[in-house]
Amino acid sequence: MSSKRKGISAERELIKLFWSNRWACIRVAGSGSSQYPSPDLLAGNKIRKLGIECKVTSSKSKFFDKDEITQLTNFCEYFGAEAWIAVKFNRRGWYFFSIEDLNQTPKGYSVTEKNLEIKGLSFEELIN
Repeated sequence: MSSKRKGISAERELIKLFWSNRWACIRVAGSGSSQYPSPDLLAGNKIRKLGIECKVTSSKSKFFDKDEITQLTNFCEYFGAEAWIAVKFNRRGWYFFSIEDLNQTPKGYSVTEKNLEIKGLSFEELIN
């Protein structure tokens, strides 16, 4: 399966999770390729709105370039949503990170499997 197809499948998995927990959720087609900043997913209920950048990886760490995070942050600021990074490592569930909880690198940000339980929130923790 191509990495693009794998990413789309992962985004759809999260959409189903949100809807099954009574949160509205949509996938933003073309996110990352538009001239305007946009997250991969928008999710919300009567109280909260979330802009989410989704990543799936088979390695022990995932890197994000500064521009990717800046675009997510800008969109969420304009839209009035919370900015979140959703990462799924192989054979692990989804974990959610605020921008502040990402590790800064010289070229951007990263998250590692070691950070999951320390800084990451499970899906249930995120929505409650």
